[in-house]
Amino acid sequence: MTVTYTARVANARFCGFSKLLLAWKGSIYKVLYKEFLAFFAMYTAISITYRFFLVDDQKRYFEKLSIYCDNYASLIPMSFVLGFYVTLIVNRWWNQYTSIPLPDRIMCTLSGGVQGGDEQGRLLRRTLMRYASLSALLILRSVSTAVFKRFPTMDHVVEAGFMTREERKKFESLHSPYNKYWIPCVWFTNLAAVARSEGRIKDDNTYKLLLEELNDFRGKCSMLFHYDMISIPLVYTQVVTLAVYSFFLVCLIGRQFLDPGQGYPGHDLDLYVPIFTLLQFFFYAGWLKVAEQLINPFGEDDDDFETNWLIDRNFQVSMMAVDEMYGDLPLMERDRYWNDSNPRPPYTAATLFVLRKPSFQGSTFDMAIPKEDMHFQPLEEIAENLEESVTRNHNLALFNRLLGSAPSPTGFMGGALRRTSAQLQRLTRSVSPDPSFSDAEDEEEKSVGRSTGTAGSMPSGLGLYTTQSTICSCGGLISTCPPLCGVEFHTQGERDGRGEEKDEKMMEKIPPPTAQTSAGRSPLALGRVKSHFCTSNAINRSVPDFFSFQPISNPVKVMTPKPQPTNSKAEAVSLLTVPSLQVSTFPQISERKQMLADSQLLPSSGQTQCQCVGLGSEVTGSGSKVKL
Repeated sequence: MTVTYTARVANARFCGFSKLLLAWKGSIYKVLYKEFLAFFAMYTAISITYRFFLVDDQKRYFEKLSIYCDNYASLIPMSFVLGFYVTLIVNRWWNQYTSIPLPDRIMCTLSGGVQGGDEQGRLLRRTLMRYASLSALLILRSVSTAVFKRFPTMDHVVEAGFMTREERKKFESLHSPYNKYWIPCVWFTNLAAVARSEGRIKDDNTYKLLLEELNDFRGKCSMLFHYDMISIPLVYTQVVTLAVYSFFLVCLIGRQFLDPGQGYPGHDLDLYVPIFTLLQFFFYAGWLKVAEQLINPFGEDDDDFETNWLIDRNFQVSMMAVDEMYGDLPLMERDRYWNDSNPRPPYTAATLFVLRKPSFQGSTFDMAIPKEDMHFQPLEEIAENLEESVTRNHNLALFNRLLGSAPSPTGFMGGALRRTSAQLQRLTRSVSPDPSFSDAEDEEEKSVGRSTGTAGSMPSGLGLYTTQSTICSCGGLISTCPPLCGVEFHTQGERDGRGEEKDEKMMEKIPPPTAQTSAGRSPLALGRVKSHFCTSNAINRSVPDFFSFQPISNPVKVMTPKPQPTNSKAEAVSLLTVPSLQVSTFPQISERKQMLADSQLLPSSGQTQCQCVGLGSEVTGSGSKVKL
């Protein structure tokens, strides 16, 4: 029978489990003592051979072998493999116990659902219950060695009263190559249908409930059969067994105590009994024995299921419930708390301490709240606080999104220049009465602002495959530049020659300014763009270039290309060098007026040059040259 010690560990006390260590039935000592003695005997034999029967050369060789085995024995994953295996076995063991069919639910349904206190009704209830018990007996006889030893043949089943002789003939006449434990369940359903047709079962709901309970009972029988048929994979069991046995076979040599005179590390002491090795064998081999006992709980071990006891209990209880207890009710009378609205069952002196404990009301029952926090607040103030919190959270979200954009330093510098140029353009429009500034130019300015915003997160001036577009101070998109990798760079002389030709063409295209134009437009509106390597057919890009503008005081000096010194270093163009920029502050009102006055004093041929600047280009204005 299963070893039960629950009552001995009902209360936790000092060394509570120590009382269980001296038990023999179902203990680890009873299961493991044979393997333990065999291991210790082999260890002792090897130790005696090493100490007394080997010569010096053989001892040295054995010592090297022992050190080698001890170093590599730890490579076997004992705890990992054995732990998972035992966990799987324990879960399977408990699931098999919950799959044992119990007749308690069926017997209650039969006792209350199948009516009739006469002989026929009694026979009907007992027969139905006996069919259910017979099905459970047949499946337990198929999976349990203890039950099979009790009922080795069908004649024993008939002699025990679970089956009549006529039922045995019917059972054996049904030929099937499979287990026929389900046949009594079919007999049960057929007999229940007869009881429903005869009116013994009053309604269809009771009939349905009875069949559902039978199907649940039959499902547990089927689950036991499949647990018996589908075992844990054999390879898993073999791996675990080989791991444990091979580990301790290696320990027989690797855990030997060697001669301390040889000076081997870790062999300073010479003990004859390997205490910790024996403890390790006790734990690991005992763990494997636990799995060996629980892998099939329907055997005859001390901790296996008491299947014969279950058969006796289930059969006796079920027959009593559907026969003797049918319609057997005690006399109804008033209970002792009939007039008591608060019944209190009594306590003995041993359990009187329970009354001293306060009744549990909830974890927040004794929670203390300050009085100032207990006053209700007007709903209007609560709504205002909610609106303020929503606005604050919205602003915080926008601020976090702004921080998350993380613009590059070069792009940020370029964006600052774009914003400064936009402010200059708006200033020019506010000062100039010229109606040439139209809404179309305002739209272009907005589109420029959008492209500037997108350029904040890109490193400006470092991409070789990006195109450039330049925005004139008058508000228009003047020209675009090809990618830097596609630009053809020339020597200083060639560049000067092309510059002279281009300046001559530009001189021809510029019309002579009139007085109205000079007086009505600002110097910024009369700008002209000059670029060293910009073309008009390039593709526009979202990252504008830097640009600068200066009023022209001497147009002849501007139109004449300025010679540049030839230098081998100047001819080389660095594509990875970001120029340092100095952004001047926005001009004051007095400065703007002075600029307008200067523009009116210009001669008729006076021009204002606005030069598009790419990365590494030059800006020429007012007789000075600015390197970018």
